[in-house]
Amino acid sequence: MHPAQIILWGSTLCVMLAVHFSMKLLSGHVLNWKKPKEQKAIVIIILMAPLYAVDSYVGLINFFGSETFFTFLDSIKECYEALVIAKFLGLMYSYLNISLSKNIVPDEIKGREIHHSFPMTLFQPHTTRLDHHTLKLLKSWTWQFVVLRPVCSILMITLQYFEVYPSWVDWTITIILNISVTLALYSLVVFYHVFAKELEPHKPLAKFLCIKGIVFFCFWQGIVLNLLSKFGIIRSRFAWLPVERIEEGYQNILVCLEMVFFSIYQMSAYSVAPYKVDGKTSVTSDKKSK
Repeated sequence: MHPAQIILWGSTLCVMLAVHFSMKLLSGHVLNWKKPKEQKAIVIIILMAPLYAVDSYVGLINFFGSETFFTFLDSIKECYEALVIAKFLGLMYSYLNISLSKNIVPDEIKGREIHHSFPMTLFQPHTTRLDHHTLKLLKSWTWQFVVLRPVCSILMITLQYFEVYPSWVDWTITIILNISVTLALYSLVVFYHVFAKELEPHKPLAKFLCIKGIVFFCFWQGIVLNLLSKFGIIRSRFAWLPVERIEEGYQNILVCLEMVFFSIYQMSAYSVAPYKVDGKTSVTSDKKSK
C-alpha cells in the first residue's frame, strides 16, 4: 500500500474514533439531561474535539486546496475555540449559581478581593472587590474574543479572496488576536483564583486543560513545523508542491491523531456521572408529577 493511502486510512480511523468517543459522551449527557444550563455549555465544549478532527480531515483530503480554503478551515477551528472559552466561563458561573442576566450573585462571594497583575494594572486597580460589575467585566473580557475572532476571520478570507493581503495586515491581525485571546484567558485565570475552593469539587483545572491542551498542541506544533521548514528539514521535492502544503498536511495529520486522545480525556473531565439519575428516583418523580 502506498504511504499516502496508509496516512489517509490512519487519519480516517482517528477521526472515526474521536467522533465515536465524543458522541458517546454527548449521548450520555443528553440521556441524563438534569441541569440544562450546565450541560448546554458542556455539550458545546465536548464538540470541540470532533470538530477539530473533522476540520483537519477535510483539509487533508483536499490537500491541494487554495490558500483561502485553508484559511477558512483554520477560521472554523479558531472561531469555535473562542465560543468554547466563553462557554467554559459560563459553566463556571453555573457551578457557582451566578446569573448576571438575572442579577443573581450569592452574598457569600460578594466583596472578595481580586488582585490584578501587570500589565492589567495599567488599566485596572491592583486590588478590586468582587461585585456584579466586576463579574460582568470578566465576562466582557471573554466575550470580546468571541466577537473579534469571527470579524478578523471574515476580513482575512475576504482579503485573500480578492488577492489584496499584504504582510503588514497579516501581522496586525495576528497581534490583535493574540492580545484578545490573552485577555480572554486572563479573565478565566482570575476567576479560577478567586473561586478555586468552591470550584474544586467540579475539577475545573481538568476541564480547562481539556480545552487549553487542544489549543496548545495545535498552536505550538504549527510553530515547530514552520521552523522545521525554515531550516530545510521539511522541504518539497517537487516544484509544483509548495512546502506550505506539506506543513499543512503534517499539521492536519497530527490534529486527527491528537483528537482521539482528547476525546478520551473529555470522558473523564466532563463525565456524565454527576448528572446520572437513579432509576428509582426518576420513577418516583414521574409518579409525583402524575
